[in-house]
Amino acid sequence: MSKNPNLQSLRSVKELKYVNADNVTRYRAIMRYLYQQYQKLNYWLKPEQIYNGLMAWNLLKTYTLEQCQIDLDQLVEWGNLNSRHDGGRAVTVEEYLRKKSQYLITPYSIEIERLLGNLETVRGYGGSLEPTLFDTIGNILSIIREKAGLYTAGEALELWNNLFESFQKLHEASVDYIASLQTGTAEELMATDAFLLYKDSITRYLQDFVQALQRRSYKIEGALKQMTDEETQRFFQAVIDDEGRIPKLDEQVSPEQQFDELADKWDGLYRWFVGKGDSGSELMMLERASKDAIMKIVRSVVRIQERKRSGISRRKELDYLGQWFYRLDKLNEAHKLAAYAFGLFSARHLQGEDNRESDSQEQSMWKEVPIPRTLRSRSRKKNERQDTEAVIDRSRQKEAMREAFRLQHRRELEFLIKMVAAEEVRISQLDVISTETRLQILYWIGRCNASSTSSFQTPEGIEIQLHQPAQGERAILLSEDGRLELLDYRFNFRVVNESAWGDLLIGLEAS
Repeated sequence: MSKNPNLQSLRSVKELKYVNADNVTRYRAIMRYLYQQYQKLNYWLKPEQIYNGLMAWNLLKTYTLEQCQIDLDQLVEWGNLNSRHDGGRAVTVEEYLRKKSQYLITPYSIEIERLLGNLETVRGYGGSLEPTLFDTIGNILSIIREKAGLYTAGEALELWNNLFESFQKLHEASVDYIASLQTGTAEELMATDAFLLYKDSITRYLQDFVQALQRRSYKIEGALKQMTDEETQRFFQAVIDDEGRIPKLDEQVSPEQQFDELADKWDGLYRWFVGKGDSGSELMMLERASKDAIMKIVRSVVRIQERKRSGISRRKELDYLGQWFYRLDKLNEAHKLAAYAFGLFSARHLQGEDNRESDSQEQSMWKEVPIPRTLRSRSRKKNERQDTEAVIDRSRQKEAMREAFRLQHRRELEFLIKMVAAEEVRISQLDVISTETRLQILYWIGRCNASSTSSFQTPEGIEIQLHQPAQGERAILLSEDGRLELLDYRFNFRVVNESAWGDLLIGLEAS
């Protein structure tokens, strides 16, 4: 909202020296008195008036008029005061001999004192969320578009002042209020039970602001986008003309500088509501920050409530729920009640052997074969020491598993030998096959489809080539565990490694 700094704006501020000088109490007392008199329309003051005003505060016990005169001259040197010769008639010899002057606080020092006065009242970020400012800004922009550059004397300046004051108040107050919710004091309050008294009002306050922002900001955004550069320049020129009608005796600003300042402020207004280039608007950032604040409040309230509930006995509730389960006759009804009462449980990954009886995806999980899994106790209480047990001999189970694996591998090799002998086979040509053979064929199809050449080589030295049907014909693969509809694939089998394949056949016949 402000233009880039230049060397003049980055100079050392000598007018602030009195704030941290050695005699800071005396300097600040003089400046505060002159600022108060300025507000009372008393501008040029004599050293005696300033000295008597300071002594009336009863703060500087040993302060003299000579010291006051020295301090005034120092403030003039720093640029905080303007001085002029006092042409009044001298009444005493001391007044005649002393160089008589009058002092006026400078505009720069007025802003410094105004800032220091505001800083004394700061008790936090403060701020507020005022949705009505959106209506004010939107209505002013609508009037500017309707006027189309035809303004009465003073009308454009009044519209500009109201527009920018409302925008500045909206921006600063809203940002300060959102920042107040991020302070350490707010964090501490959100962790206490007392926050429950405020959470409804704060949440409703933020929600009303977000809703007003969403409903009314589009009017402002649309008005800014629809305004042409010509309309904007005519409005700026009308504001500059109104400024020129106000007689000013201090330093004059050229119309070009005024136009650049208005353009910079208008650009800040446009970027705040609409954005520019790839960067989003600050309005969207404010909306996101308001929503984040609502979520933060809700999370804090949930934590407080959970902490309060953790110390309450739920024995009666659980007993009632247990009796409710006991009265149910059907398992599905119990499943539904558990879902309503407990919701989804967090997932736990347990290691085990998955012995599925079917590959159907439609089979319910409740019909699956359970996998026994022994869980160790997590109790902190140490178990009694037990005697060391001998290692269990599982050689028989291992030998049974080896024999089952050898038989399965032999059946797979026999089917592969049968296919190699046929050299070319289609899915539609197969008879009823076993479940193991069906899984073997699906494995071949998956390996071929994953290859760029639609083929792969088995460890036995057989190359299997897969061909898809030209017209997309489909076939039914019949197996012991059901029917599977798929494309009528064609397989070609070719022996790549003759020696390895011959040794395998000899070994298979010998066994």
